[in-house]
Amino acid sequence: MRNLTAFKTKKSNSLLDWYKYKNPAVVFFNFIVVSLSKIIPSMSLKRGLLRIIGMKIGKNTAIGLDAMFDVFFPELIEIGDNTIIGYSSTILAHEFLIKELRTGKVKIGSNVMLGANSTVLAGIEISDNVTVSACSLVNKNLEKKGLYGGVPAKKIK
Repeated sequence: MRNLTAFKTKKSNSLLDWYKYKNPAVVFFNFIVVSLSKIIPSMSLKRGLLRIIGMKIGKNTAIGLDAMFDVFFPELIEIGDNTIIGYSSTILAHEFLIKELRTGKVKIGSNVMLGANSTVLAGIEISDNVTVSACSLVNKNLEKKGLYGGVPAKKIK
């Protein structure tokens, strides 16, 4: 199950209130850093830039081109050692809903391979030694090593 914290909003659409939860200047800076990290081929430079905005990224972690990270709450994302985040994957730490905002820490373990074009939702934990196939949606915790895939991701092997 996902571990999320909910914040009720007074307006009919929580996305309209985003600036009440995060300083617009911080979000702009985060957006610039994440956008740069999407096109920089150097893994060490990419890891260094993403650490500046509060992401916790382990040693020898490789992040593919065009990978998108949450620009509102990057400090809630933790990635272990020797992990691969595939091309054009998305990792979110928030959800804007009609009547509330939800946030949740995302923890991706060590030796994880997140396939290209995969999406990890807020509040998810992926255990060590997990492989997620390309184009998968991770909307629940992946607790045991193995191969997961699909929409939503399910254990394959």
